[in-house]
Amino acid sequence: MGKSNALGAWGEELALAFLRNKGYQLLARNYRSRYGEIDLIVHNPMFLVFVEVKLRKSAEFAAAAEYVDARKQAKLRTTAEFWLMDNETTLQPRFDVVEIYAPYGLQTRCPRFYHWEDAF
Repeated sequence: MGKSNALGAWGEELALAFLRNKGYQLLARNYRSRYGEIDLIVHNPMFLVFVEVKLRKSAEFAAAAEYVDARKQAKLRTTAEFWLMDNETTLQPRFDVVEIYAPYGLQTRCPRFYHWEDAF
């Protein structure tokens, strides 16, 4: 696994632990369709949440969530539609972004988290 993949997997683990602490339960991780990938699919009693995780060292150039542009949003929506075709739910779907700032990469002791509910 390359350095970038290791950082991405680490970021997803951090985001999942963060979301579990907020009462969410994992349904799927790295769900793929031919249109894209959804990092995490979680739920709580009210919502089915498709989560995009963005790990960055800082927000110096732009907030991590800003990297989820209109093109990425369209891919996430289409991929979510495929997941929903195979998985019935009565929960309200929602798209969230979890930003993680880890200035020292894997050596960061206390990453900062921002959870953007209903981000788009």
